[in-house]
Amino acid sequence: MSNPGDQDDTPIASVEQLASHLAVGCKPREDWRIGTEHEKFGFREPGQAQPSWSPPPYQPDGIADLLGAFATDTSSWEPIRDTGQLIGLKGLGAHAGGSISLEPAGQFELSGAPLASLHETEAELRDHAAALRPHASRLGLGFAPLGFHPTATREQMPFMPKSRYAIMRRYMPLVGTRGLDMMLRTCTVQVNLDYASEADMARKLRVSLALQPVATALFANSPFKEGRPNGLLSTRAEVWTDTDNARSGMPRPFFDEGFGFGRYVEWVLDVPMYFVSRDNRLIDVAGGSFRAWMAGRQPGLEGFRPTLGDFDDHLTTAFTDVRIKRFLEMRGADAGSIPMMVAQSALWVGLLYDDAALAAADALVREQPWEAYIAMRAQVPAQGLHGPWAGGTVRDLAARMVAIASDGLASRGIMDAGGQDERRHLSPLLPIVQGAPNQAEHWLERYRGDWAADVTRIFAEAAI
Repeated sequence: MSNPGDQDDTPIASVEQLASHLAVGCKPREDWRIGTEHEKFGFREPGQAQPSWSPPPYQPDGIADLLGAFATDTSSWEPIRDTGQLIGLKGLGAHAGGSISLEPAGQFELSGAPLASLHETEAELRDHAAALRPHASRLGLGFAPLGFHPTATREQMPFMPKSRYAIMRRYMPLVGTRGLDMMLRTCTVQVNLDYASEADMARKLRVSLALQPVATALFANSPFKEGRPNGLLSTRAEVWTDTDNARSGMPRPFFDEGFGFGRYVEWVLDVPMYFVSRDNRLIDVAGGSFRAWMAGRQPGLEGFRPTLGDFDDHLTTAFTDVRIKRFLEMRGADAGSIPMMVAQSALWVGLLYDDAALAAADALVREQPWEAYIAMRAQVPAQGLHGPWAGGTVRDLAARMVAIASDGLASRGIMDAGGQDERRHLSPLLPIVQGAPNQAEHWLERYRGDWAADVTRIFAEAAI
């Protein structure tokens, strides 16, 4: 989740104002960018005082020290604090537009800068890993991007001193059985993409939301829970089926013809609130109504008038599989290896950033009713690419997606220094759609073979 940002204190006067606020995100094609965010679990390397492979605490000798190590480069990173505690970093100079933040259990997140090409995305992820390794090593830490923590129980996970997480920790068990698992034991990778107009946003949203379960299957990378296989390929995705369904999943109105900024605002105003930020502190109003607050009827917020900054905060508490801000966030994939995380960005860029590819993807999606995609979402955590789809399997649909994305990337024609275009970033997906194991199935093969049922072997092999 993002770090606290600058607040827009413009008072909210109407729903139409909020729709216009989102419409500011519309950009001409030449200004479209790619923003990739990824999370990873920390672990204690063998030979440390703490148990090997255990998650590191905030402090001592943990996540706070790691953030502090990055912050010593004052030309690159500016500290972000919450009630005096270091909880993130804002990128400066070459890192401008990016940030480092913490998920609730200290999952270390890079929110990448908006970049023009997938070649830059790959370089950014590799540069981040290279910068992370020496700082982490001095603390006896390593980091592995996996969709769900493979060994730790909820109780074994630490909790970061971030105010919004304390509110969520109290509220989430009231609205679902898996909210604390989502907070403490999952990691994702997402790509943030732009839109040209309201109609372009709605089309890209429908295509990407319908196909998000296919991405879940392709990038599944969490087949273990508490030290053993649990019958799932994406435990992270299964967790999201009962986290807080009032703000999650694939809401039916998003698929309706005529959906746009106004309808999204109407939907999100009825998503229960978490908090309001005032005077550098958070007011806990979890379960409250933003709509009621706009009407002056929300208990606990008497005397406070909602602002556009409050609405921006509220937008970050909607957890749909594709989220609308002033851009679109693809949120359906497990974190994974660097090539696979770049491939996730490549898949969506190829599908959504070329007109012919987007038209082909839209036609592909319209072959089946929306309810079929929602049903697929429920199946893929366990069945993955083997799940049934339109007389075949989800793998067949994935292959068609990758082919369309490849055409879209070819059309972009953006070359790297070696003269290759962005299609090379899809290469990890080609054997998978042709029948090879995905990441989760690879780890299960390792577990049943060379690992001799020792799940802790995953940390060293998955480390970046």
